[in-house]
Amino acid sequence: MTSEQIEIPAPEPRRVPEDDQEMTFFQHLGDLRSRLLRAVVGLVPAVAVGWLFKKEIKDFLVAPLQPAWEKLDLPGEAVLRFAGPADAFMMYMKNSLIAGVLLASPWIFWQLWMFIAPGLYKKEKALAIPFIIASTVCFAGGAVFGYMLVFPEAFTVLLGFSDETLVATLFVKDYMPFFRRMLLAFGIVFEVPVIVTFLAGAGIVTWQQLLKFSRWWIVCAAFISMLLTPQDVYTMVMMLIPLILLYFVGVGCAYVIGVFQKKPSS
Repeated sequence: MTSEQIEIPAPEPRRVPEDDQEMTFFQHLGDLRSRLLRAVVGLVPAVAVGWLFKKEIKDFLVAPLQPAWEKLDLPGEAVLRFAGPADAFMMYMKNSLIAGVLLASPWIFWQLWMFIAPGLYKKEKALAIPFIIASTVCFAGGAVFGYMLVFPEAFTVLLGFSDETLVATLFVKDYMPFFRRMLLAFGIVFEVPVIVTFLAGAGIVTWQQLLKFSRWWIVCAAFISMLLTPQDVYTMVMMLIPLILLYFVGVGCAYVIGVFQKKPSS
């Protein structure tokens, strides 16, 4: 009995990043340790700068409270009080640390990129500088959005429950962690288009997949805003809207990337 010879196509060679070098688990661990150490070294002088301007930072963080205080005509002044002897010192230390992280964020993002870059292709490595710039700008933009537009009205809503028998007295240990958490939350939320665009640029997802997932993203965005805000309606909505809009900005960027990737190289 004869049988036709069936040609089995040879498997395509496994794609590996250009100039790829095999690294063991402990080598990866050592590289991670080195990058973390460099990030900390760059963070230390930034925190020192934050400490030099600790009072200005404190006044900056308290400023959004004043419009709400005046709008509600609350008694006294919009000041913070502290009960524990170390409360003020710890506030200044934590504020300086957050300011240092913000100031050193380009350096920290660079170290993060340098850790993941060896596993990427040449076209993905070309995204390094745009990734760092976009990450920094979007994070700062989110913090400014929260500070300028959200927090004054949010404080108005939250402090609006005061009356003659329920007087607001704000303590440092309660106000500052709340404010810092919200500031960081809005900064992280504004990283959504950067992450989505990077995933599309790396070929992990396409704009069609992102668009198909958008209905689920709206549900996820509502859940995220509920977790990250103090659960008053105004603050939740003001975080939900950017989460949704910025996702579709990322989808638009992914579409542009897909169009350019389909164009034949001349």
